[in-house]
Amino acid sequence: MIQQDLLYTMALARLTSFNSQVGITLYRALGGGRGVWEHRHDLRDVLPDCSERLATMLAQWDAPLARAEQELVFAEQHHISVLCLDEPGYPQRLTSCADTPLVLYYMGSADLDTQRVVSIVGTRRATPYGQDLIRHFVSDLRRCCPGVLVVSGLAYGVDICAHRQALQEGLPTVGVLAHGLDDIYPPRHRDTAAQMVRQGGLLTEYMSHAKVDRLNFVRRNRIVAGMADATVLVESAAHGGGLITCRIALDYGRHVMAFPGPVGAPYSEGCNNLIRDGGAQLITSSDDFVAAMGWQSDAQRQQARRQGIERQLFPDLSEEERHVVEVLGSHGDLQQNQLAVMAGIDIGRLTGLLFQLEMKGVVRAMAGGCYHLLA
Repeated sequence: MIQQDLLYTMALARLTSFNSQVGITLYRALGGGRGVWEHRHDLRDVLPDCSERLATMLAQWDAPLARAEQELVFAEQHHISVLCLDEPGYPQRLTSCADTPLVLYYMGSADLDTQRVVSIVGTRRATPYGQDLIRHFVSDLRRCCPGVLVVSGLAYGVDICAHRQALQEGLPTVGVLAHGLDDIYPPRHRDTAAQMVRQGGLLTEYMSHAKVDRLNFVRRNRIVAGMADATVLVESAAHGGGLITCRIALDYGRHVMAFPGPVGAPYSEGCNNLIRDGGAQLITSSDDFVAAMGWQSDAQRQQARRQGIERQLFPDLSEEERHVVEVLGSHGDLQQNQLAVMAGIDIGRLTGLLFQLEMKGVVRAMAGGCYHLLA
Protein backbone atom coordinates (compact mmCIF):
# COMPACT_ATOMS: atom_id res chain seq x y z
CA MET A 1 0.00 0.00 0.00
CA ILE A 2 1.45 3.36 -0.99
CA GLN A 3 1.94 5.92 1.79
CA GLN A 4 -0.89 8.23 0.76
CA ASP A 5 -3.43 5.40 0.73
CA LEU A 6 -2.05 4.20 4.06
CA LEU A 7 -2.67 7.61 5.63
CA TYR A 8 -6.29 7.63 4.49
CA THR A 9 -6.83 4.15 5.88
CA MET A 10 -5.30 5.10 9.23
CA ALA A 11 -7.55 8.17 9.31
CA LEU A 12 -10.61 6.06 8.47
CA ALA A 13 -9.78 3.66 11.32
CA ARG A 14 -9.67 6.63 13.68
CA LEU A 15 -12.93 8.06 12.31
CA THR A 16 -14.74 4.72 12.77
CA SER A 17 -13.09 3.59 16.01
CA PHE A 18 -16.55 3.63 17.63
CA ASN A 19 -17.70 0.90 15.22
CA SER A 20 -15.06 -0.99 13.26
CA GLN A 21 -17.73 -2.81 11.21
CA VAL A 22 -18.78 0.51 9.64
CA GLY A 23 -15.17 1.22 8.75
CA ILE A 24 -14.68 -2.25 7.24
CA THR A 25 -17.87 -1.99 5.16
CA LEU A 26 -16.82 1.35 3.70
CA TYR A 27 -13.20 0.29 3.24
CA ARG A 28 -14.09 -2.80 1.24
CA ALA A 29 -16.96 -1.26 -0.69
CA LEU A 30 -14.97 1.77 -1.85
CA GLY A 31 -11.59 0.16 -2.38
CA GLY A 32 -9.70 1.53 0.61
CA GLY A 33 -9.38 4.56 2.85
CA ARG A 34 -8.74 6.96 -0.01
CA GLY A 35 -11.90 5.75 -1.77
CA VAL A 36 -13.93 6.48 1.37
CA TRP A 37 -12.43 9.97 1.54
CA GLU A 38 -13.31 10.61 -2.11
CA HIS A 39 -16.95 9.62 -1.41
CA ARG A 40 -17.12 11.30 2.00
CA HIS A 41 -20.05 13.49 0.96
CA ASP A 42 -22.19 10.73 -0.56
CA LEU A 43 -21.64 7.84 1.83
CA ARG A 44 -25.35 7.07 1.98
CA ASP A 45 -25.04 5.56 -1.47
CA VAL A 46 -22.86 2.89 0.16
CA LEU A 47 -24.53 2.85 3.59
CA PRO A 48 -28.25 3.52 2.98
CA ASP A 49 -28.96 3.25 6.71
CA CYS A 50 -26.31 5.84 7.55
CA SER A 51 -27.79 8.46 9.89
CA GLU A 52 -27.34 12.19 9.32
CA ARG A 53 -25.15 12.41 12.40
CA LEU A 54 -22.92 9.55 11.22
CA ALA A 55 -22.68 10.95 7.69
CA THR A 56 -21.63 14.33 9.10
CA MET A 57 -19.03 12.70 11.33
CA LEU A 58 -17.57 10.65 8.48
CA ALA A 59 -17.23 13.75 6.31
CA GLN A 60 -14.78 15.43 8.72
CA TRP A 61 -11.31 14.17 7.77
CA ASP A 62 -8.93 17.04 8.54
CA ALA A 63 -8.11 16.13 12.14
CA PRO A 64 -7.90 12.34 11.57
CA LEU A 65 -5.60 12.82 8.57
CA ALA A 66 -3.34 15.15 10.53
CA ARG A 67 -3.19 12.63 13.37
CA ALA A 68 -2.45 9.81 10.91
CA GLU A 69 0.48 11.78 9.49
CA GLN A 70 1.92 12.21 12.99
CA GLU A 71 1.48 8.52 13.73
CA LEU A 72 3.11 7.42 10.51
CA VAL A 73 6.20 9.49 11.37
CA PHE A 74 6.24 7.88 14.84
CA ALA A 75 5.90 4.41 13.29
CA GLU A 76 8.78 5.00 10.88
CA GLN A 77 11.01 6.31 13.67
CA HIS A 78 10.35 3.29 15.91
CA HIS A 79 10.32 0.51 13.30
CA ILE A 80 6.60 -0.11 13.70
CA SER A 81 4.71 -1.83 10.88
CA VAL A 82 1.28 -0.44 10.00
CA LEU A 83 -0.88 -3.39 8.93
CA CYS A 84 -4.09 -2.69 7.02
CA LEU A 85 -6.95 -5.13 6.56
CA ASP A 86 -6.68 -7.25 3.40
CA GLU A 87 -3.09 -6.09 2.86
CA PRO A 88 0.09 -8.22 3.18
CA GLY A 89 1.21 -8.75 6.77
CA TYR A 90 -2.24 -8.38 8.34
CA PRO A 91 -3.03 -11.52 10.44
CA GLN A 92 -5.15 -13.68 8.14
CA ARG A 93 -7.06 -15.37 10.97
CA LEU A 94 -8.47 -11.99 11.95
CA THR A 95 -9.84 -11.22 8.50
CA SER A 96 -12.80 -13.55 9.04
CA CYS A 97 -13.88 -11.68 12.20
CA ALA A 98 -16.63 -9.16 11.51
CA ASP A 99 -15.32 -6.63 14.04
CA THR A 100 -11.61 -6.97 13.30
CA PRO A 101 -9.57 -3.73 13.47
CA LEU A 102 -9.12 -1.91 10.19
CA VAL A 103 -5.52 -1.08 11.10
CA LEU A 104 -3.00 -2.74 13.42
CA TYR A 105 0.35 -1.45 14.63
CA TYR A 106 3.02 -4.11 15.06
CA MET A 107 6.51 -4.07 16.50
CA GLY A 108 8.33 -7.38 16.40
CA SER A 109 9.73 -10.26 14.40
CA ALA A 110 7.19 -13.09 14.76
CA ASP A 111 5.15 -14.31 11.81
CA LEU A 112 1.55 -13.46 12.76
CA ASP A 113 0.34 -16.04 10.22
CA THR A 114 2.50 -18.87 11.48
CA GLN A 115 1.05 -22.36 11.18
CA ARG A 116 0.07 -22.75 14.86
CA VAL A 117 -1.21 -19.98 17.14
CA VAL A 118 -2.61 -20.41 20.66
CA SER A 119 -3.91 -17.72 23.02
CA ILE A 120 -3.46 -18.30 26.74
CA VAL A 121 -5.69 -16.21 29.01
CA GLY A 122 -6.91 -16.06 32.58
CA THR A 123 -6.94 -14.19 35.85
CA ARG A 124 -4.59 -11.39 36.82
CA ARG A 125 -4.20 -13.15 40.17
CA ALA A 126 -2.70 -16.45 39.02
CA THR A 127 -2.09 -18.87 41.87
CA PRO A 128 0.90 -21.23 42.13
CA TYR A 129 -1.41 -23.92 40.73
CA GLY A 130 -2.11 -21.84 37.63
CA GLN A 131 1.52 -20.86 37.18
CA ASP A 132 2.55 -24.53 37.29
CA LEU A 133 -0.10 -25.38 34.69
CA ILE A 134 1.28 -22.71 32.34
CA ARG A 135 4.90 -23.82 32.82
CA HIS A 136 4.12 -27.45 32.04
CA PHE A 137 1.69 -26.63 29.23
CA VAL A 138 4.00 -24.29 27.31
CA SER A 139 7.08 -26.45 27.88
CA ASP A 140 5.34 -29.59 26.64
CA LEU A 141 3.69 -27.69 23.77
CA ARG A 142 7.12 -26.69 22.49
CA ARG A 143 8.07 -30.37 22.37
CA CYS A 144 4.90 -31.33 20.50
CA CYS A 145 4.60 -28.29 18.21
CA PRO A 146 7.93 -26.49 17.76
CA GLY A 147 7.45 -22.90 16.63
CA VAL A 148 3.89 -22.48 17.94
CA LEU A 149 3.09 -18.79 18.54
CA VAL A 150 1.83 -17.95 22.04
CA VAL A 151 -0.49 -14.93 22.29
CA SER A 152 -1.74 -13.11 25.37
CA GLY A 153 -2.39 -9.61 26.70
CA LEU A 154 0.78 -8.74 28.70
CA ALA A 155 -1.34 -8.22 31.83
CA TYR A 156 -0.51 -9.42 35.32
CA GLY A 157 -1.06 -13.05 36.25
CA VAL A 158 -1.73 -15.64 33.57
CA ASP A 159 -0.79 -13.34 30.66
CA ILE A 160 2.71 -12.45 31.77
CA CYS A 161 3.38 -15.98 33.00
CA ALA A 162 2.49 -17.34 29.53
CA HIS A 163 4.71 -14.77 27.78
CA ARG A 164 7.68 -15.42 30.05
CA GLN A 165 7.40 -19.18 29.79
CA ALA A 166 7.27 -18.94 26.00
CA LEU A 167 10.40 -16.79 26.02
CA GLN A 168 12.13 -19.29 28.28
CA GLU A 169 11.22 -22.13 25.93
CA GLY A 170 12.43 -20.22 22.87
CA LEU A 171 8.91 -19.88 21.44
CA PRO A 172 7.71 -16.67 19.75
CA THR A 173 5.15 -14.79 21.81
CA VAL A 174 3.02 -11.75 20.95
CA GLY A 175 1.38 -9.38 23.41
CA VAL A 176 -1.81 -7.60 22.34
CA LEU A 177 -1.89 -4.17 23.98
CA ALA A 178 -4.81 -1.96 24.99
CA HIS A 179 -2.85 1.22 24.23
CA GLY A 180 -0.27 2.57 21.79
CA LEU A 181 3.27 1.34 21.30
CA ASP A 182 4.79 4.44 22.90
CA ASP A 183 4.34 2.93 26.36
CA ILE A 184 3.92 -0.37 28.19
CA TYR A 185 1.20 -1.08 30.75
CA PRO A 186 1.77 -2.25 33.35
CA PRO A 187 5.23 -0.56 33.52
CA ARG A 188 6.56 -3.53 35.48
CA HIS A 189 6.44 -5.62 32.30
CA ARG A 190 8.66 -3.37 30.18
CA ASP A 191 11.69 -5.66 30.32
CA THR A 192 9.61 -8.64 29.24
CA ALA A 193 8.03 -6.57 26.46
CA ALA A 194 11.50 -5.64 25.18
CA GLN A 195 12.42 -9.34 25.02
CA MET A 196 9.18 -10.07 23.20
CA VAL A 197 9.99 -7.56 20.45
CA ARG A 198 13.11 -9.63 19.75
CA GLN A 199 11.38 -13.02 20.14
CA GLY A 200 7.80 -12.33 19.10
CA GLY A 201 6.21 -8.92 19.14
CA LEU A 202 3.73 -6.35 20.41
CA LEU A 203 0.48 -5.66 18.56
CA THR A 204 -2.21 -3.03 19.01
CA GLU A 205 -5.02 -1.25 17.19
CA TYR A 206 -4.30 2.00 19.04
CA MET A 207 -2.14 4.91 17.96
CA SER A 208 0.52 6.27 20.31
CA HIS A 209 -0.61 8.36 23.30
CA ALA A 210 -3.89 6.47 23.48
CA LYS A 211 -5.43 6.71 26.94
CA VAL A 212 -5.22 3.51 29.01
CA ASP A 213 -8.95 2.97 29.35
CA ARG A 214 -10.86 0.01 30.78
CA LEU A 215 -12.94 -0.37 27.61
CA ASN A 216 -9.74 -0.69 25.56
CA PHE A 217 -8.81 -3.81 27.52
CA VAL A 218 -12.18 -5.37 26.74
CA ARG A 219 -11.86 -4.49 23.05
CA ARG A 220 -8.35 -5.93 22.75
CA ASN A 221 -9.72 -9.32 23.87
CA ARG A 222 -11.29 -9.80 20.44
CA ILE A 223 -7.82 -9.59 18.85
CA VAL A 224 -6.41 -12.10 21.34
CA ALA A 225 -9.27 -14.47 20.46
CA GLY A 226 -9.37 -13.81 16.73
CA MET A 227 -5.70 -14.18 15.83
CA ALA A 228 -5.41 -17.67 17.34
CA ASP A 229 -6.56 -21.15 16.36
CA ALA A 230 -7.55 -21.82 19.97
CA THR A 231 -7.93 -20.01 23.28
CA VAL A 232 -6.88 -21.76 26.49
CA LEU A 233 -8.28 -20.56 29.82
CA VAL A 234 -5.98 -21.40 32.72
CA GLU A 235 -7.54 -19.80 35.79
CA SER A 236 -10.52 -17.46 36.12
CA ALA A 237 -12.90 -16.21 38.74
CA ALA A 238 -16.64 -16.44 38.05
CA HIS A 239 -16.37 -13.21 36.07
CA GLY A 240 -13.31 -11.86 34.29
CA GLY A 241 -11.57 -10.81 31.11
CA GLY A 242 -10.45 -14.35 30.31
CA LEU A 243 -14.05 -15.50 30.14
CA ILE A 244 -14.89 -12.58 27.84
CA THR A 245 -12.07 -13.65 25.51
CA CYS A 246 -13.35 -17.23 25.52
CA ARG A 247 -16.88 -16.14 24.64
CA ILE A 248 -15.56 -14.04 21.76
CA ALA A 249 -13.50 -17.00 20.54
CA LEU A 250 -16.63 -19.17 20.59
CA ASP A 251 -18.50 -16.51 18.60
CA TYR A 252 -15.68 -16.60 16.05
CA GLY A 253 -16.00 -20.38 15.77
CA ARG A 254 -12.59 -21.01 17.34
CA HIS A 255 -11.59 -23.77 19.73
CA VAL A 256 -11.88 -22.98 23.44
CA MET A 257 -10.32 -25.17 26.13
CA ALA A 258 -9.91 -24.81 29.87
CA PHE A 259 -8.00 -26.39 32.71
CA PRO A 260 -10.26 -27.49 35.56
CA GLY A 261 -9.45 -26.51 39.12
CA PRO A 262 -10.36 -27.46 42.67
CA VAL A 263 -14.06 -27.20 43.46
CA GLY A 264 -14.67 -24.04 45.45
CA ALA A 265 -11.34 -22.43 44.58
CA PRO A 266 -12.11 -18.76 43.68
CA TYR A 267 -9.85 -18.67 40.62
CA SER A 268 -11.01 -22.01 39.24
CA GLU A 269 -14.71 -21.19 39.39
CA GLY A 270 -14.80 -19.56 35.95
CA CYS A 271 -12.99 -22.47 34.28
CA ASN A 272 -15.14 -25.10 35.96
CA ASN A 273 -18.36 -23.28 35.08
CA LEU A 274 -17.30 -22.82 31.45
CA ILE A 275 -16.50 -26.54 31.13
CA ARG A 276 -19.75 -27.51 32.88
CA ASP A 277 -21.81 -25.31 30.56
CA GLY A 278 -20.19 -26.70 27.43
CA GLY A 279 -18.33 -23.51 26.58
CA ALA A 280 -14.89 -25.12 26.79
CA GLN A 281 -13.36 -28.53 26.34
CA LEU A 282 -11.62 -29.87 29.44
CA ILE A 283 -7.87 -30.37 29.11
CA THR A 284 -5.29 -31.42 31.69
CA SER A 285 -2.12 -31.28 29.59
CA SER A 286 -0.62 -30.19 26.29
CA ASP A 287 -1.20 -33.73 25.01
CA ASP A 288 -4.95 -33.25 25.53
CA PHE A 289 -4.75 -29.92 23.73
CA VAL A 290 -2.72 -31.22 20.79
CA ALA A 291 -5.05 -34.21 20.37
CA ALA A 292 -8.14 -31.98 20.45
CA MET A 293 -6.63 -29.68 17.84
CA GLY A 294 -5.51 -32.53 15.59
CA TRP A 295 -1.94 -31.33 15.81
CA GLN A 296 -0.42 -34.74 16.59
CA SER A 297 0.98 -34.91 13.07
CA ASP A 298 3.40 -32.08 13.92
CA ALA A 299 5.03 -34.13 16.63
CA GLN A 300 4.92 -37.27 14.47
CA ARG A 301 6.64 -35.49 11.60
CA GLN A 302 9.33 -34.15 13.92
CA GLN A 303 9.97 -37.63 15.26
CA ALA A 304 10.04 -39.10 11.75
CA ARG A 305 12.55 -36.51 10.62
CA ARG A 306 14.76 -37.19 13.64
CA GLN A 307 14.72 -40.89 12.82
CA GLY A 308 15.36 -40.25 9.13
CA ILE A 309 12.13 -41.90 8.02
CA GLU A 310 11.11 -41.14 4.45
CA ARG A 311 7.39 -41.21 3.73
CA GLN A 312 5.68 -41.71 0.40
CA LEU A 313 3.02 -39.02 0.23
CA PHE A 314 -0.49 -39.82 -0.92
CA PRO A 315 0.04 -42.17 -3.86
CA ASP A 316 -3.72 -42.30 -4.63
CA LEU A 317 -4.23 -38.61 -5.41
CA SER A 318 -5.35 -37.20 -8.73
CA GLU A 319 -3.11 -34.76 -10.58
CA GLU A 320 -5.21 -31.77 -9.44
CA GLU A 321 -5.23 -33.02 -5.85
CA ARG A 322 -1.46 -33.40 -5.91
CA HIS A 323 -1.14 -29.85 -7.21
CA VAL A 324 -3.23 -28.51 -4.30
CA VAL A 325 -1.07 -30.52 -1.87
CA GLU A 326 2.10 -29.10 -3.43
CA VAL A 327 0.84 -25.52 -3.06
CA LEU A 328 -0.08 -26.06 0.60
CA GLY A 329 3.25 -27.76 1.17
CA SER A 330 5.11 -24.78 -0.29
CA HIS A 331 3.14 -21.97 1.32
CA GLY A 332 1.73 -23.42 4.55
CA ASP A 333 -1.85 -22.84 5.70
CA LEU A 334 -3.91 -20.84 3.20
CA GLN A 335 -7.45 -19.52 3.03
CA GLN A 336 -9.52 -21.02 0.23
CA ASN A 337 -9.50 -17.86 -1.89
CA GLN A 338 -5.70 -17.54 -1.53
CA LEU A 339 -5.27 -21.20 -2.40
CA ALA A 340 -7.45 -20.79 -5.50
CA VAL A 341 -5.25 -17.96 -6.76
CA MET A 342 -1.95 -19.70 -6.01
CA ALA A 343 -3.09 -23.03 -7.47
CA GLY A 344 -4.78 -21.43 -10.47
CA ILE A 345 -7.97 -23.41 -9.85
CA ASP A 346 -11.53 -22.07 -10.03
CA ILE A 347 -13.00 -21.65 -6.53
CA GLY A 348 -15.94 -23.94 -7.30
CA ARG A 349 -13.64 -26.72 -8.52
CA LEU A 350 -11.30 -26.16 -5.58
CA THR A 351 -14.15 -26.62 -3.09
CA GLY A 352 -14.74 -30.14 -4.45
CA LEU A 353 -11.04 -30.98 -4.43
CA LEU A 354 -10.64 -29.84 -0.83
CA PHE A 355 -13.64 -31.94 0.19
CA GLN A 356 -12.04 -35.02 -1.39
CA LEU A 357 -8.71 -34.28 0.26
CA GLU A 358 -10.43 -33.94 3.65
CA MET A 359 -12.14 -37.29 3.14
CA LYS A 360 -8.75 -38.85 2.37
CA GLY A 361 -7.23 -37.36 5.51
CA VAL A 362 -4.79 -35.20 3.55
CA VAL A 363 -5.95 -31.71 4.56
CA ARG A 364 -7.90 -30.24 7.43
CA ALA A 365 -10.16 -27.17 7.47
CA MET A 366 -9.00 -24.76 10.18
CA ALA A 367 -10.52 -21.73 11.89
CA GLY A 368 -10.72 -18.66 9.70
CA GLY A 369 -11.34 -20.61 6.51
CA CYS A 370 -7.74 -21.85 6.29
CA TYR A 371 -6.70 -25.28 5.04
CA HIS A 372 -3.80 -27.19 6.60
CA LEU A 373 -1.78 -30.01 5.06
CA LEU A 374 -1.72 -32.98 7.43
CA ALA A 375 1.50 -34.56 6.23
